[in-house]
Amino acid sequence: MANINFKSFTLGVEEEYMVMDPETLELKSHEQRIVHEGQKIIKDKVKAEMHQAVVEVGTDICSDIEEAHRDISALRQTISDIAGSLGYSMGAAGTHPFSHWEKQLITDHIRYSQIVAELQEAARSNLIFGLHVHVGMESREMANHIANSTRYFLPHVFALSTNSPFWEGRQTGYKSFRTKVFDKFPRTGIPEAFESIEAYDNYIKVLIKTNSIDNAKKIWWDLRVHPFFNTVEFRICDVPMTVDETVAIAALFQAICAKIYKLRVQNLNFIQYSRALINENKWRASRYGIDGYLIDFGKEEEVNTRVLINELLDFVDDVVDELGSRDRLAPIQKIMEHGTGADRQLKIYEDTGDLRAVADYIKGQYLAGL
Repeated sequence: MANINFKSFTLGVEEEYMVMDPETLELKSHEQRIVHEGQKIIKDKVKAEMHQAVVEVGTDICSDIEEAHRDISALRQTISDIAGSLGYSMGAAGTHPFSHWEKQLITDHIRYSQIVAELQEAARSNLIFGLHVHVGMESREMANHIANSTRYFLPHVFALSTNSPFWEGRQTGYKSFRTKVFDKFPRTGIPEAFESIEAYDNYIKVLIKTNSIDNAKKIWWDLRVHPFFNTVEFRICDVPMTVDETVAIAALFQAICAKIYKLRVQNLNFIQYSRALINENKWRASRYGIDGYLIDFGKEEEVNTRVLINELLDFVDDVVDELGSRDRLAPIQKIMEHGTGADRQLKIYEDTGDLRAVADYIKGQYLAGL
């Protein structure tokens, strides 16, 4: 078997955080002050988002998961320090428990003005917070192959990240309501498989030529071959509450990519399933998180989600030592034992009946473990 360069699976992680009033714990528009101050220290690693109550950060290209952990930890600490000095608090969850989007200001930028002009209320109400993980590839051709195969595992990893059970003061019944909010956008959800990178590029060209989009970044699928970099970008997950959870999920996406690549080198291909089938599992993951059942399409039966996640960990086990990520994957067992962010939010609400207590818990978890 050909030697595999595991160093080629570089990582980039983007997180979206909520800006809160420390007293009321409502979302608070910060007029980009956190971004402006942040850029003096961490340059373009902090960005504004469409809603002013959102701050987005992104790591450098990280050579391994340890570097990603250091980078994300430093970003959270830096943003927390800046926010505190300006009179704000930070938190990480897929939705805010009770704030209403109608009261939040849109960032004054031509890109966001254009999105709101086109998408209207779907854009204005899109007050959600996600995690994006980029995994480096040797070529865009390989990125397309790996994107096609990793689609199957999106619901499994998504289930671990579920962290948005509340919306505008209501318990939604979902472990991730964030995805239900985002579904209103076009070009979202699980993508189809593309037979080649040329087929994908042609799809983009048709959309641009017909004035459907002006650039490929308006493809908002749960996973995409990045339009400008040799990466597969995983976009399905709610932003996790803690650094350790974010890093574990990033490590799992990296390991899945490395495993699919290893199979490819051995002339083995992972079976491709249709978007319609994978969507069944995505819905189950958004509704039940890790507490439900996902469909094992090979067996054509539903299986306890925790069992399938353990099977996924076994599937990637032969690449994690080469990637140096075994220790960083350990928090996944903790999630399986103590619940996802959504489960923990719901437990606080069950114990207190107070959504402010939930928001306070989210705030308190932002730097947990650092």
